[in-house]
Amino acid sequence: MKKILLSGAALALLASAANAADAPSKKKGPIAPPTPAWMDTLSIDGYVEGSVTVNPSQPYNGLNWGHLYSDRANTPTFNGLLTTIQRPLDPKATGFDYGFKIQTQLGADARYNHYYGELDYLIHDRTQFAIIEAHALAHLPIITSGGVDVKVGQFATYNGFEVMPAKDNLLYSHTYMFNFGPFKHTGVMITTHAYDWLDIYTGVTTGLNTSIGWPGDNNNSPSFHGGIGLNLLDGKLTILGFTHAGPENAKQTDPLGVGWSNIPLACSCSVSSTWRYYNNLTTTYKPNDNLTLALDLSYMREDGWNGQSFTGLNPAQLAAFGGPFGAAPFNAPPFTKPTGADAYGAAGYVSYKFNDLVKVTGRAEYFRDNKNFFVAAYPGYHDSVNAAHGFVSQTIFRPVNAFTGNNNGTSYLALTLGATITPDLPKIPYISGLIIRPELRWDVALNGSSPFFGPLATGFGGVGGTSRNTQGLAMVDVIVPFTIK
Repeated sequence: MKKILLSGAALALLASAANAADAPSKKKGPIAPPTPAWMDTLSIDGYVEGSVTVNPSQPYNGLNWGHLYSDRANTPTFNGLLTTIQRPLDPKATGFDYGFKIQTQLGADARYNHYYGELDYLIHDRTQFAIIEAHALAHLPIITSGGVDVKVGQFATYNGFEVMPAKDNLLYSHTYMFNFGPFKHTGVMITTHAYDWLDIYTGVTTGLNTSIGWPGDNNNSPSFHGGIGLNLLDGKLTILGFTHAGPENAKQTDPLGVGWSNIPLACSCSVSSTWRYYNNLTTTYKPNDNLTLALDLSYMREDGWNGQSFTGLNPAQLAAFGGPFGAAPFNAPPFTKPTGADAYGAAGYVSYKFNDLVKVTGRAEYFRDNKNFFVAAYPGYHDSVNAAHGFVSQTIFRPVNAFTGNNNGTSYLALTLGATITPDLPKIPYISGLIIRPELRWDVALNGSSPFFGPLATGFGGVGGTSRNTQGLAMVDVIVPFTIK
């Protein structure tokens, strides 16, 4: 048989043709990247935060009125170590998908982030421990082409623009509508992705910041949590409308400590059938990567409570008090019919990122607390949870004279200017950045009331605290984010 000898050029040509035959056709486009494994999207991260809030008024009790996380004046604060372990749902999933989230916090902010009845009295100090979120997630390819997401467990509220984790906010301090609105819930939330531009939320919870069972659910009554979300202009414009509605007043021991009262002191109502409503309409517009505009509208309503009553006690309770103590106010005819209380407000945000180092944010808020029911200060480490549980021994300051029943309400205006500075750091294991947020804030009561704490004053009758109608603050917090996985 005659051998055929090929030149080097011919051999190279044949090899090239063979490789081209094995390669995919260009008409098919690039090969799609492989779907990441479930564990590949598991993450462990968090941050450490510290701050200081300077109040030149030198409040006599060391409190900044209307604040929670930044409530201590002229005192360094370890806000907390927040840690998150999560596997979020794949936003592009077309079939069944599942995940979870566990988020915890150790620090001073945890005083206000408790699920009631769950570790809320574990630590008797300013630094406390709280579970922020703990829930399971599932994506179900049913009902619509976008499917349905189900969240079961403990989760952050869907109401409002601002959130509990510090590094996810534009500013360090918070609005009145955030501080005295809902934080988190225990229950079930179902999100139906009806269209690319429309999401429908429906859920049932145990209430505001509550867990399950007594005393975690302070009245053992369910609440509704739901709303709609609009995703417009290719995601540049989002509009979220949410409500949380249900009984929130707590059962509490009667004045003589002999049993459970059906008409608590603060509520003057039947706790299982008296509702509280929190409503938010939040609009966010991001025309580009550098500019963020937002408007948050809020309306709150409490159907119980009677601000004109000295105590809110029912006749039997008044008689029980009047007999042993013989005090005239307790023998006077009570005004125990619930009159209710409401509050409403608006907060506007403008945030602009100049470069990778500096972002500047301005915020203006108007908030009207009609009966001085919602805005409060908590001087004790457990006063916030004491109030939620309905304990009579709670200590809460309000801008109201409890003896005269002067509940004319307060109108607040808060103007805030802050910066977010993110310097470029050398590579440090696990440390993923540095965030420094200096801030100036000025609050004023517009209707002549004086809710803000002033310095001690000496006068007739001895030494006492003063009050002011304005409050100026200079503050800064420092956040060190970290990533373990």
